Amino acid sequence: MAYASQKDQIPVFFEDTSIAFASKSDSQLRKTYWLFSLMNQARVVNLGTFFIKIALKLHLPIKNLIRVTIFEQFCGGETISDCQHTISTLANSGVGTILDYSVEGEDDEKSFDATADEILRTIQKASESKDIPFSVFKVTGIASTELLEKVQHKNELSESETAAFARVKERLEKLCSLSHKLNVRIFVDAEESWVQGIIDDLAYEMMEKYNKERAIVYNTYQFYRHETLAALKSAYLTARQKGYVLGGKLVRGAYMEKERIRAREQEYFNPIHTSKEATDKDYNASIDFCLENVEHISICLGTHNEYSSQYCTCKMKKLGLKNDDNRIWFAQLLGMSDNISYNLAKVGYNVAKYVPYGPIDAVMPYLIRRAEENTSIAGQSSREYLLVKSEMQRRGLSSL
Repeated sequence: MAYASQKDQIPVFFEDTSIAFASKSDSQLRKTYWLFSLMNQARVVNLGTFFIKIALKLHLPIKNLIRVTIFEQFCGGETISDCQHTISTLANSGVGTILDYSVEGEDDEKSFDATADEILRTIQKASESKDIPFSVFKVTGIASTELLEKVQHKNELSESETAAFARVKERLEKLCSLSHKLNVRIFVDAEESWVQGIIDDLAYEMMEKYNKERAIVYNTYQFYRHETLAALKSAYLTARQKGYVLGGKLVRGAYMEKERIRAREQEYFNPIHTSKEATDKDYNASIDFCLENVEHISICLGTHNEYSSQYCTCKMKKLGLKNDDNRIWFAQLLGMSDNISYNLAKVGYNVAKYVPYGPIDAVMPYLIRRAEENTSIAGQSSREYLLVKSEMQRRGLSSL
């Protein structure tokens, strides 16, 4: 934590809102201000999401309202081609795009095949554009959660389940083999602890096969779990022994409440750190470990945390690593933490935005979670609101 008091050593600061919102017109900035001012009020968010769920269930005509508000803020479009404007706008500021097909709730073989096919299209798109540095997918998008849980806990599978798991591995192989063939890096997103073990196993199997020369497949490490730092170090040792490069996306985590509730209900030890400070400590320690072993680890910091982002830039400077070292990336969600993304990109760091896309109906669970999480994370929506408000004031704009 020493860097916070050594300002002369910090390569980048995140207070410059003129850089953060340079791509937004005055009218776009006002719209963003209005949206975050609403999201800053928990009661409004709760009431709004309640009525949106009802309206969609009753097929009421609210899609256009959703499209021009929360969907426009956090999503790139309904299709890959719809996302091109967002891809180009981000690229103009030196920020890459990670196309994230965010359809949720599908749970049958036909849907799994369709999702895998869509992810293949994102890989193909990334191979054709220097502005798309990564692809990404969730294993639960191509596999049943129930099946993954049975495999993780080594429960006996029926004949049909055995066949289904074989199809999961076939889909995974298609994604990773195409990524390797087209030289596109791909993230395997993290999920809940009761399926994360088998996801880890599948990711490492793909790494061993496709990460011989460089990191193509990246596993995701959630540092709000107390065993993750040790797991990362163990994965590094295994990769060294087997002769492949470890790819790691470093995040704090997204399933805290679900994890705690399930651990309490099923009476097992809660895998989540007991404090945010412990999570932060492990996260920053992982930055140290990865950068000190960057010859054999490639990383992406998936974080909205300003301190950790600064901590990484300071550590890079201390180790003599260039800002644009292609083994080190930063990533944030579209519509969030623009002060981090654009200020990092301005001074030459590798930065990308997760750009969710998909049909409005299908991505609503993602959008609702985005709104609810922002409200529940202490200071998160307030921070976004205050940043936009600061830029409004700098430009001399009223909120009307």
